[in-house]
This record gives sequence, structure tokens and C-alpha cells, in this order.
Amino acid sequence: MSELSHKQPAGCNRRALVLGAAWLALAAGCAVGPDFKRPAMALPAAFKENPGWKVASPDEAAPRGPWWEVFGDPVLNDLEVQVEKANETLKEAVATYDEARQVVRSDRTAYLPTIGVEGLANKSRIPSSQSATGHATTNSTYTGELTGSWAPDFWGKTRRTVEADVATAQADAAALAVARLSLQATLATDYVGLRVADDQLRLLENAVAAYKRTLEITKNKYAVGVSGRGDIITAQTQLDSTRAQLISAGIQRAQYEHAIAVLVGKAPAEFSLPRRAEVGLTRPEIPGVVPSELLERRPDVAEAERLAASANARVGIQVAAYFPTVSLSGAAGYEGSPLGSLFSAPFRFWTLGAQATDSLLDWGQRHDLVLSAKAAYESSAASYRETVLTALQQVEDNLSNLRILAEEAKVQNQAVTEAAQASQIALNEYNAGTVDFTTVATAQVTELNNRETSLSILNSQLTSSIALIQALGGGWTQSDLPKP
Repeated sequence: MSELSHKQPAGCNRRALVLGAAWLALAAGCAVGPDFKRPAMALPAAFKENPGWKVASPDEAAPRGPWWEVFGDPVLNDLEVQVEKANETLKEAVATYDEARQVVRSDRTAYLPTIGVEGLANKSRIPSSQSATGHATTNSTYTGELTGSWAPDFWGKTRRTVEADVATAQADAAALAVARLSLQATLATDYVGLRVADDQLRLLENAVAAYKRTLEITKNKYAVGVSGRGDIITAQTQLDSTRAQLISAGIQRAQYEHAIAVLVGKAPAEFSLPRRAEVGLTRPEIPGVVPSELLERRPDVAEAERLAASANARVGIQVAAYFPTVSLSGAAGYEGSPLGSLFSAPFRFWTLGAQATDSLLDWGQRHDLVLSAKAAYESSAASYRETVLTALQQVEDNLSNLRILAEEAKVQNQAVTEAAQASQIALNEYNAGTVDFTTVATAQVTELNNRETSLSILNSQLTSSIALIQALGGGWTQSDLPKP
């Protein structure tokens, strides 16, 4: 019986070891706390401002390259590439994302045991009064030790930490995409402004040239006595006023050029864009989407969603604090003297240990921390829903802008044609002596004002197209996020 009793524990130990390993594997596979689900919200089936605006099938109308190429301007294309390479704000966003990636890599080391090594040399003198031999003696002790410790992730605290920081890193990647898209759109908007300023300068230069001719006509009529001195003064005033507008228009162009220089990472003194005779940008037809697609196409929506996922994982981190912390430790090495014989069997030692700790009374601290984490998640979820609503608003705004501006441009073009005709008729009648010069001056100013309004509408159409493309996420999709 004693022999049987002696042999049975070996089998029991093996079974216990298998069961223990299975239990550890099961415990290691769980993670307390809620699993993340995208915050729910109702989305409309179509945009109010253009209900027929949807994705083409097949999508042959979609731009095949970078989104700014739809404007058909090689100079703009080149500048957008420079933003990607040289913009300092973009470099800052890249560094922030890299920092978040390294945090995730650091977190993952918590899955693995910590291994350490220690060496110790100790020498002591025992006085003769305490020595068994009655003589003072000197002792030397040497230790070489390998240590290890591991905290199994039974309750998923480490996994939730990694999950939270992975989501944060993905949010930073989305923030990088937001920064990139914002800079690209800002550059395109500034470039449109610069080219419109070129057209404004050309318009005013043409007006100055026309007013000079009118002034000469007025002087000639005065010379032959069919016009008064007041007409010359009026014509000269009109000319000088337009010259002043021409000078002032150069200020805005210079500022656009300086802004573009900074966006492409250059000092304004080292950058210039030559003037050209016309705006030269194509007004694009932008392929449509349905509202639900904004959840996949907008990097700021993805950023808000990932931040909500990170906040959700941090709830699990706090819930894990309810459970005991278990750690395993061990050490093995050699200890003794002399040093030359240290690494031999008689001096070998080892230790194994397991420790579990838990708090019996924390006065509600863990409960409060869980509630705090849940409130932080609710805040992130609300921020996500607000971001989606803002995205819908921005698309609706720019759809309505483009629709209304198209109607306005049609009417304004007619007004320009009519004002040009009225200006020419007034000048002809003045030459014939049937109207006074005030009629001519008024008609010419009206023509200039209408041409400037038409140019302003073109500027609004182009900038609204850029804003709509930005509101649709540019060429970005959620699949561009880095994988966990």
C-alpha cells in the first residue's frame, strides 16, 4: 500500500499539470471588459442637397490618380507632391504616429517574461572575538545568478492595454491622413486664389488700358470744344482709381505666393510662381457617394472611431483591476567560494515562486475608476457621432454651394455680356454727342464690377469643389489604416 501511495502522485501530478496548463491557457484567452462596437447612429439614405448624387456604376468617372489631378493643372500637381515631401506640419504628424507605434511595441513586451542576470562578490572580516578559532578570519562569497519573472495575462489587462494603444496608434495614423488632406486642400485653395488673383490683375490691367483710351477720347473732345473740363477730370479719376485697385490686387497675390511657399517647405524669398493669362483650372465633375460611405472615406471619422475603440479598451483595463495579480518568479545560479570552483555542482542553487495579490478593501476606488473609464468612452462615442454629423454637414454645404453657384454663374455671365454691351453703346453715344460722360463712366464701372463678380464666382466654384473633395476624404479609405 505504501508503494502504491508513493507511485500514484506522479500520475496525478501529470494530470494536474495538464489541467493546470489548460486552465492557464483558458484564462490567458479571456479579456474582461466590453468588446468594441462602432457607436451606432442613424444615417440618411442620400444627401438632401442632391438626392440623385451617388456612385457611378461602374465607377468610370472617379479620378484614377491623386485627387488634385482632376483640376488639370501640372503646376498644382507638382506643388502637391512637394507638400508630401517637405511640409513641416506633416513631418510633425508623422513623428507623432511613429511615437504611438513604438508605445504599442513597448506594450507587447509585457506578454513575455523578464530575464535578468546578477553577479555579486562579497568579502567580510570576522573579528577574533567572534571567531571559533580565536583568530580573525576573512571570508569571500561569490554569486552568479539568472533570474526570471512573468505575470500571466489572466484577465486580459495587457491585451486591453495593447488593444487601446493599437487603436490610439491607428487614430494617430488617421490624424496624419487628416493633416495631409488638410494641407493638400489648403495648398489647392491657395493656388486657386493665386490664379484668380492673376486673372484679377489681368482684368484690371485691361480696364486701365480701356480707361486710358476713354481719357484720350475725352481730351480730344475737349480740345475741339465739344466736351467740358469736368469730363476730363472724371475720366482721369476713374483711371487713377482703377490703377490703385490694380496695385492693391498685387498684395493678395503676393500673400498667396508666400503661403504656398511655406506649405511646400520653402522660405518665401526662395519661391515664386510666374503669372499667367488665365486661371487655367478645370472645374471637375466629382463622383458622388452615399452618406454611409463617409464612415469609410473620412480620415477624421476613422480617427474619432479609433479613439472611441481605445477608450473602450481602457474600460477593460480598469475592470481587470478587480481580479488578483498573479506573478511567477524563479532564480538559478551558483553561490560560494572560492571563485575558481564557483561554477560547479556543489555551489548550484535554484528557487521557484508564485505570488498572488489582491486588494480586499479599496473604498470604491476600482469601481470609481471603471465608471470614469466608461464615462470617457461615452465622451469619445459622442465625439465620434458629432464628427460624422459634421462630415454630413460639410458635404451638404458644398453640394448646395456648387448647385447655387452654378445657377449664379449662368446669370452672372449674362450680366457681364449685357454690361459690356451697355458700356460700348454708352461710349459710342458719347462720341456721337448724345450722352454726357457720366453715362460712360457709370457703364464702364458697371462692366468692371460685373466681370469681378464673375471672377469671384469662379473662385468660389473652384474652392467649393476642393472643399467637397476634402469633405469626401480625398482619395483616402479606412483600409489605408495600419493593421494591428
